[in-house]
Amino acid sequence: MKLIVFLGNPGLKYRRTRHNLGFMAADFYARKLAARWRNLDKFGAAIAEATVRNQTVRLLKPQKFYNLTGEVVQNLVKFYKLSPKDLLVVCDDLNLGFGVMRYRERGSDGGNNGLKSIIASLRTEDFARLRIGTGNALKAQIGDTDFVLSRFRRDEQAQLPEILATAAEIINQKLN
Repeated sequence: MKLIVFLGNPGLKYRRTRHNLGFMAADFYARKLAARWRNLDKFGAAIAEATVRNQTVRLLKPQKFYNLTGEVVQNLVKFYKLSPKDLLVVCDDLNLGFGVMRYRERGSDGGNNGLKSIIASLRTEDFARLRIGTGNALKAQIGDTDFVLSRFRRDEQAQLPEILATAAEIINQKLN
């Protein structure tokens, strides 16, 4: 079984912000797999399940704020008796240009507080991650916090379906 963790912030206030690109990817991928979300309140998560190439895949949207996702991931890894190598974390990355994607089998948090929380909770960097770039020139003008909580420009919004489709393709390729 694989657990794909999509990072974002819960609540309508954050729904279409750059920091919720992971949640957008989760919803896109779940629709593609015809998987339905259900709440696991005891874990503080929304989860959907599907079968991809005869393998059970669980999609996870932690319902704690971005910087606190590690506890949710750790609890579900224990519950499902998974190894960190069974994880794929999908998140936004303000240091990558808009739409640029970077996949790694392991690595540091690279300044991403969601990854930092997961690394601290699991006590390892040995899990895959797919970073989806959100960066543009606005970041230098308003600072990182305001930038990740900002909404996409109209031209960026028009590109999101293609970016999300590419992310879904990469996820499918990486499921072994």
